[in-house]
Amino acid sequence: MNNFTPREIVSELDRYIVGQNSAKRAVAVALRNRWRRQQVDPELREEIAPKNIIMIGPTGVGKTEIARRLAKLAQAPFVKVEASKFTEVGYVGRDVESMVRDLVELAILMVKAEEAKNQRIKAEDLAEERLLDLLLPGEKHSSPATGGTTEVSTEAKSEGGTRDKLRRLLRMGELNERMVEVETQDVQMPNMQVFGPQGPEEMGFNIKEMFGNIFPKKTKRRRMKVSEAREMLIEIEAEKLVDMEKVQSLAKERTEQNGIIFIDEIDKIASREGGHGPEVSREGVQRDILPIVEGSTVNTKYGPVKTDHILFIAAGAFHVAKPSDLIPELQGRFPIRVELDSLDEADFVRILTEPHNALIRQYQALMATEGINLEFSSDAIKEIARTATRVNERTENIGARRLHTIMETLLEELSFNAPERPEKRFQIDGAFVRGRLDKIADDEDLSRYIL
Repeated sequence: MNNFTPREIVSELDRYIVGQNSAKRAVAVALRNRWRRQQVDPELREEIAPKNIIMIGPTGVGKTEIARRLAKLAQAPFVKVEASKFTEVGYVGRDVESMVRDLVELAILMVKAEEAKNQRIKAEDLAEERLLDLLLPGEKHSSPATGGTTEVSTEAKSEGGTRDKLRRLLRMGELNERMVEVETQDVQMPNMQVFGPQGPEEMGFNIKEMFGNIFPKKTKRRRMKVSEAREMLIEIEAEKLVDMEKVQSLAKERTEQNGIIFIDEIDKIASREGGHGPEVSREGVQRDILPIVEGSTVNTKYGPVKTDHILFIAAGAFHVAKPSDLIPELQGRFPIRVELDSLDEADFVRILTEPHNALIRQYQALMATEGINLEFSSDAIKEIARTATRVNERTENIGARRLHTIMETLLEELSFNAPERPEKRFQIDGAFVRGRLDKIADDEDLSRYIL
């Protein structure tokens, strides 16, 4: 990530997202600025706050996908929250600080997985010894103490030789199909639900940690193949080798310095001028989110976490409300604003064919599992894009998500009959697409319910 220039970040985003260059450039600069900040003198570094971004555009044009791909590129903890979730219960809904707690939990999982990967070689050796113990029950024979001359019995020598033979066979994969019994332990927790200011889910974790050593551990015996047991034992041994104090420290640092929080549907909490009733709730949520975006300290079970340098990316369609309907303090915390364009027919053609995860490629790969060679002609792709554009104009404009519905309707019969189909080549042309979709697309009532 350190070597990625803004141009390279945009180029990588282009592999998955069609168009929206202004939004890609804005997030690329924001990501590069994080790296630049790390190179600055420590005294000034603390003063440089991230430039939060607000993305404005209709649904299905790539707002969430840009943020998600960006987090994957940066290998940063990333959490997506719906702003409207904080209005569902009572006036305020879920505690807004929970977004930071979720981010820390995610960072813990990321760092733990990395540390376990670093310990894998050592864990493989330990897992191998445990597997040999299962394959060759009986007393293990350790090597003689240094400096002493210990006589080893013939039986011990014989068992040691057998162990070495088994080790060779195990490494060659000859024993993969043999069955072994593996013991696993699980803490038996009583069924209880405790509600507190942090919410039931957070309290549940704390209870498990507090009473984990008091409640009995249930031993479970599982019979499985050696190949499966090996992977499971490697995971168990790697987890034992992970230093959780180090994991927590690294995860907190990564959350504070590299964390990204994506607040979707932010327009749903914007107070419209002259509104009444639930508008109180909307402004209340904005005021609750404000200190977290401004920079505050949130208490988590891993200790206090500062939000000063977390990057916030907000997104909303803003069909009814406008960004200026947000409270001024919150507006000021999102200095970068980018507008995403609506998608037209030409964009749909590109979305179907160009990205690394293009829909056409996905369906071809799915049908290939049934032995069917699925082919799309260029006029078929244009016809699918034309139908998607037409339906979006007549009904709700849901952007590229319309393509999923149209592709499913188009290939419904093939998907159902694929396993029994004798003909293994299936060609889709413009005429086939028109035959399947035109009647539905032309009838407004039909298209509203089917497409």
